[in-house]
Amino acid sequence: MSPVRIKDNWREQRIFVRRVWFVTALMVIAAIAVFARLYYLQVLRRHYYEDLSVANGVRTVPIPAARGLIVDRDGQIMASNRPTFELQLTPDEVPDLRGSLQRLAKLALVRESDIPELIRAIKSQLSFDPVPIRVQLSESQVARFAVRRFEFPGINISPQQSRWYPLKNLGVFAIGYVGPISASELAHINQAAYAGTALIGKSGIEAQYEHVLHGTNGYRQVLVNALGREVRRPGVLARQLHEKPPVPGDDVIVSLDLKIQRLAEKLLKGQDGAVVALNPWNGNVIALASSPTFNPNLFARGISEKQYLALVNNPDNPLFDRALRSQLPIGSTIKPAIALGALTEGVLNPTKRIYAGSDWHLPGSDHMFHNYKHEVCGRIGLNMAIIMSCDVYFYQVAYKMGIERLGAWLPNFGFGKPTGIDVPGEQSGLVPTPAWMAKHYPHGYGWYPGDTVILGIGQGTFLATPLQLAHYAGILATRGLSFRPRLATGLRNPLTHKIHWKRPVLDGNLTMISRSSWQVVIKAMHGVTTNPRGTAYWDMINATYPIAAKTGTAQLTREEANGDYNLKATPKKLRDDSWFITFAPLYKPRIAIAVLVEHAGAGARAAGPIAMKILNAYLLGPNGKLLPATPRARYSMPRDIAPRVAAGVDPTLTATERAAQP
Repeated sequence: MSPVRIKDNWREQRIFVRRVWFVTALMVIAAIAVFARLYYLQVLRRHYYEDLSVANGVRTVPIPAARGLIVDRDGQIMASNRPTFELQLTPDEVPDLRGSLQRLAKLALVRESDIPELIRAIKSQLSFDPVPIRVQLSESQVARFAVRRFEFPGINISPQQSRWYPLKNLGVFAIGYVGPISASELAHINQAAYAGTALIGKSGIEAQYEHVLHGTNGYRQVLVNALGREVRRPGVLARQLHEKPPVPGDDVIVSLDLKIQRLAEKLLKGQDGAVVALNPWNGNVIALASSPTFNPNLFARGISEKQYLALVNNPDNPLFDRALRSQLPIGSTIKPAIALGALTEGVLNPTKRIYAGSDWHLPGSDHMFHNYKHEVCGRIGLNMAIIMSCDVYFYQVAYKMGIERLGAWLPNFGFGKPTGIDVPGEQSGLVPTPAWMAKHYPHGYGWYPGDTVILGIGQGTFLATPLQLAHYAGILATRGLSFRPRLATGLRNPLTHKIHWKRPVLDGNLTMISRSSWQVVIKAMHGVTTNPRGTAYWDMINATYPIAAKTGTAQLTREEANGDYNLKATPKKLRDDSWFITFAPLYKPRIAIAVLVEHAGAGARAAGPIAMKILNAYLLGPNGKLLPATPRARYSMPRDIAPRVAAGVDPTLTATERAAQP
């Protein structure tokens, strides 16, 4: 029988109490240790750990590079930068993006209509990078925001550099302008390279050379607190911060002569038109003017909707670059090219006289093609046909050449294709052919012999731009050399001031045209200005140096053909366009010019006087005498061409003729 165990309640209770006191003591000791540690960390070592926590947050802030300058051939600044204030928003720090922008709109710091576009642009950026939402704040706008700053977490005012065009409208279509980066542009650029940048080139040199002008952004590391704000005094334990300075963009040197540019725009003021002047020996653009024009500073500082709509809805369309984009019939200015083609193809004898009455009809047709103002030219040869600009003569020349030969010949002078100028937006014009007509009108209008006839006087569906006309005049001036037009001639490093000069580009050389053909046509173009029957005689009668020229009148109404045309009585949009091409001096040409004045009548009436004033301003000194020619460098070109470029002299002249020229 096993022993019976009696339970000792008192002993068990004593053991339990001892254990409770032991556990309690442990808890008290642990609590004291925790509180002691907290006191040590939060009171005694507070400053130490504050420094560590601050030093733990580092943000990289981009430093935008200064945009390169744009200067003219003499170094005068056409586009520069100036200090301004910019409103920036850091997405991570803004709790209510749309609400904040709407409150800014109430303060007139952003436009209500711009908010959707701003939100798209902000969301496309990195959330911790500051995004410019308004550039070029005025002093009153800065003050208005400063007193309400506490209402806008994550939005700050930052000093920046903004684009400035000191000459305002002058040369705007050549220089271009910058504007805010759109959401569509953000999809095609390196966003890191544009961090902290609000503007990008939109047109002209600003757009074409954006990669050169923009520069390379730098950066600096800053310490931020838990709210993401920069800490100005990071403490003794802050980590080492790095900074990389930005590299400013290169300066672009353009070929514009501001004296000529200013004169061209002044002469076009109040009219719709364009002036393009080139150096025929290298393609440098001396002047590129389009009228009417606009102030590019409106876009650089953020154009308002009201201002933009005023420009867009203006019936004269001041935003339209007529020099590069107007595609119009060019009238009789095409005749020298037609004549050279006919001489080269052997379909024209320059000495043979052809009767040219007031009208002409195609063989086997009763349709009459009329001379300008129904003038009777009489029995004339090629020389007088160009001097008088006889349409009936060139109707017959074009008919003999045929459309196939005309369509293949005219592109030799740069028609029907872009010239390749180094700014965006150039249009190609049109040299119509039966193939083109069949492609664009497969079930409608076909090609008829009459289309070929009117092509001979630059009418119908033939189209060209003022730039193409100036390029064509340059080819005539050099007797066959085709240099690509260009605005930028050099890039200048802003740190070293070293200039990289760009070489001219020779696109073609019309070696198929004989010396005798050049002499015939150029002599006739000179006769346009010296013969009393010449269409530019009265414009150039007082010239002190020999000039070659050709007028052009592009008819926009059939009333002209019926003899009922009256310039003043005809609505402006139906009036003839006035064209004029010229180069001078005749045998040592330094400048080639094309002038367009829309809806102004005959070429000699409106465009001719403009061209004459530009020639005199460029070629004559204060004493009214011809300025000496500047030296020309020899470029890397074929051996037979380089001397011609260096000398700038008509190569078709004999030694005796060359010596006799001014």
